[in-house]
Amino acid sequence: MTINKEATNEQAILETAERLFLEKGFAMTSTTEIAKEVGCNQAMVHYYFRTKDKLFEAIFEKKIKMFVGIFLQTDEENLPFLQKLQLKIERHFDILQENPRLPFLFFNELTTHPERMDVLKQRLQEFPKTVFHRLNSELKIEIEKGSIRPIETIDLILSIVSLNVILFLACPIVKKITGMSDDDFQIMLQRRKKENVIMIINSLRPLEILNEKCIK
Repeated sequence: MTINKEATNEQAILETAERLFLEKGFAMTSTTEIAKEVGCNQAMVHYYFRTKDKLFEAIFEKKIKMFVGIFLQTDEENLPFLQKLQLKIERHFDILQENPRLPFLFFNELTTHPERMDVLKQRLQEFPKTVFHRLNSELKIEIEKGSIRPIETIDLILSIVSLNVILFLACPIVKKITGMSDDDFQIMLQRRKKENVIMIINSLRPLEILNEKCIK
């Protein structure tokens, strides 16, 4: 089996750059340091990605597609809508748990360098619209059937993303204030994942069902 050395080098640069960006931030990471960690020269980093900004944008694009693409997965097509949605919420949470520092990096870079959003939009092209339209079509069908209450697609997406992301953004504060150990925090994460699913699914119940429960 022949190994593509160029692909291996490029992947090693991407993985190392991602780790250093997460550990130190974009501004404090240099292509010289990335090259040293990979075990290559700086010219090779520039050969594959031209600049540090281009390298960061490649990582940014990959991670955004991973976070958003979870809503395009079709391996549970035969399941009822709410069960499919539960899996999507849980998978989105799992991705965040595997990449807990990414929200900090994303928000920091988009806040301090808003022009990155324009670059990201160009790189993603129609991908976000594809995700939106897919979920929007499913929602319309369920709303017409009366299985869920009327809701805008963007509101559902924002509910999922905000509930899942906030815990990882608040992680340092939560651990500091509570004195929670890493093991206890991981236990809490699993509990919060279940709570997020319950909150979102319950928020979609038809209003008449919710009213009946309130009366009882």
